[in-house]
Amino acid sequence: MLKIYNTLARAPQEFIPIEPGRVRLYVCGLTVFVYCHLGHGRVMVVFDMVVRWL
Repeated sequence: MLKIYNTLARAPQEFIPIEPGRVRLYVCGLTVFVYCHLGHGRVMVVFDMVVRWL
C-alpha cells in the first residue's frame, strides 16, 4: 500500500488511482531563464522513475 502525505488534510492518505490499474501524471515543462544545466535533466529522470515505480 502506498501512502502519500496530503498537505491539505495534513495527514498521510492511501493512494488510490482514479482508474484501477492505471496511474497518470502531469508534469509541467521546463521554464528556462538561463543556460541549460543538469538540474533540467534531473526533473525528467526523477518523474520518469516515479511513473515507472507506480
